[in-house]
Amino acid sequence: MEATGTDEVEKIKSKFMSAWHNMKYSWVLKTKTYFSRNSPVFLLGKCYHFKTEGEYRALHSFHFDKISTEISGNVEEFRKDFISRIWLTYREEFPQIRGSALTTDCGWGCTLRTGQMLLAQGLMLHFLGRAWVWPEALDMDSSDSESWTSNTVRKLTASFEASLTAERDPKVLPRPRRGPTRRSWDVTEMRNEVYHRKIISWFGDSPLAAFGLHQLIEYGKKSGKMAGDWYGPAVVAHILR
Repeated sequence: MEATGTDEVEKIKSKFMSAWHNMKYSWVLKTKTYFSRNSPVFLLGKCYHFKTEGEYRALHSFHFDKISTEISGNVEEFRKDFISRIWLTYREEFPQIRGSALTTDCGWGCTLRTGQMLLAQGLMLHFLGRAWVWPEALDMDSSDSESWTSNTVRKLTASFEASLTAERDPKVLPRPRRGPTRRSWDVTEMRNEVYHRKIISWFGDSPLAAFGLHQLIEYGKKSGKMAGDWYGPAVVAHILR
């Protein structure tokens, strides 16, 4: 009886914490990020400095040669690197999660998304290497993306995921032409594009995606977690393993 009572208390406590996290983390606030030109920025093991090379040599004239290998590129190179990382966050209107009425993870899926991003980055390092950047990283202007409606984004994403989950070995899709000077891809770039698209397809919000939210929740049931519960880091690490 005592054990049963303890289990009931833990269930109530878990439901209370889930409700609290749903309320606390469902708010979305857009903030702007500012970087200082006087301080280096580290991104997953790479160091970027936003000073010009002349400014940087003037500041470090005595030991520039010693530390130059630690500095990678400039603002544009940083943007390419940053945009090339796989970003997974709250989504809505994806296929209903089995055993629930949920079609969104807003407010409760944050740690699952974080786990997905960690795994995605590991897979990118394994298949593509740290030096790889997405060739299309800077092709889409921020003004263009900000003008898209949420409906347009959902349709584009659904179409992209459908094309990926429908085939086991995705082909390289035709690239949009934005100017007459685009050079042809070589064999290595085409191979990397296939790997990149394949990795992304594994994290689609579809029951068929190997590391998608739907699959993670199925594994989470073995740890007593259901869709809509708040998942802690230890549980997510166990699910991914």
